[in-house]
Formats: sequence, structure tokens, C-alpha cells
Amino acid sequence: MVARKIVKIDEALCTGCGNCIPKCTEGALQIVDGKARVVKDVYCDGLGACLGHCPQGAIAIEEREAEGFDSEAVHTHISKPKEKKPEKPSRPQWPVQLNLVPIEASFYQGADLLLVADCVPVAYPGLHEVFMPGKRTMIGCPKFDDAQEYVKKLGEILKRNKVASITILYMEVPCCSGLKWIVDQAIKTSGKKILVKSYETTIDGKVYS
Repeated sequence: MVARKIVKIDEALCTGCGNCIPKCTEGALQIVDGKARVVKDVYCDGLGACLGHCPQGAIAIEEREAEGFDSEAVHTHISKPKEKKPEKPSRPQWPVQLNLVPIEASFYQGADLLLVADCVPVAYPGLHEVFMPGKRTMIGCPKFDDAQEYVKKLGEILKRNKVASITILYMEVPCCSGLKWIVDQAIKTSGKKILVKSYETTIDGKVYS
């Protein structure tokens, strides 16, 4: 141990914003439990490149007993491949009724939309496991709701956002195929080219493309 200058973090002031992390090229600073911390004294050279980058003024330089700065340890530390954090499963947006979903939202960007007739979940129990993963789900009824309003709403959604594809899941009854017409008209009004896949669900729970 030697008496030397080293970074000090005031945890009472630190909000864990992470602005200081990129400025520490030695990797001495990391966010741990929501606060910036010096992970090892040997990684901190005490020169204070991170100073002035904290909006809360939580970083200072102090002189105290600490292990000496070790450039070889720093090289080994920053050369290690970063551990990839497991991806969090995407949460479904809410609401899901086509009349209620917003026209513009971040969850549409690059999204694969799933438009489901609202009777399908009753007939087809595999909806959640087979069709919903990785998609943004909307439901509607082309018979009892206003199909023209659906065209207008969906057309605006497609026009204002970068939707990647649309999957349609409808019932075998004649009125339900109106969902395909709604999607076709909405794409036309949006002026975009969007990949569309359609699946028909039978009353006894079978699905056909």
C-alpha cells in the first residue's frame, strides 16, 4: 500500500447515470448496484480523466492508502471479453385492441405485427406459444367493429412507423376474413410495401396458411 491520489465517489450524490464510465479508459469505474464505483484500486491511475463528467459532482480525487496503479493489470482487465447480459424477454405492449393502440410508438419500429381476430384465442389455445413470441399483437373484430376505421387507423400506424411485417390470424367464418381486406387497404393507404402472412383458424382449433 502507498499513499497516492485516487478517485473517490460520493455515493450520496451518485445517481448511477454512467456518464463517467466511458471517460475511464482503464475500466476502473463501473456501475455496481446502481452506483459508480472503483472496482479495483490498481486500475485507477488517479489522473482524474473522469472529473467534470458527473452532472451531480459526485467524483473527486482524494489522497489515501491504496494499492499502486498496475498498467499490466489494466491491460488484462480491459482486454477481457465483456460478459453478454441475457436478453430480457420483450414485454407485450398494452393496450392490444386496434381501436385503442397508439398511432405512433417506439415498439412499432422494426416490429412484426400480429393482427388477431378476437375470437381466435378461444378456438386456438396455442396462440401465445406459436404466434405471439417476438411480435406486437393487436386484436379486432371486422364484423362488429368499424372496418373503415380499422383501415384508417392501421394505415396511419404503417405510414408513421417502420413496421417490418404483418401476420394475420383470423377465423374460418366468412366475416372474419375481412381482416385480410383491412390489412390490404391499410397498406395501400400507407404507400409502403410490407410483408404479409395470413393464417386461418378453424372452429376446432386447427390453423392453415
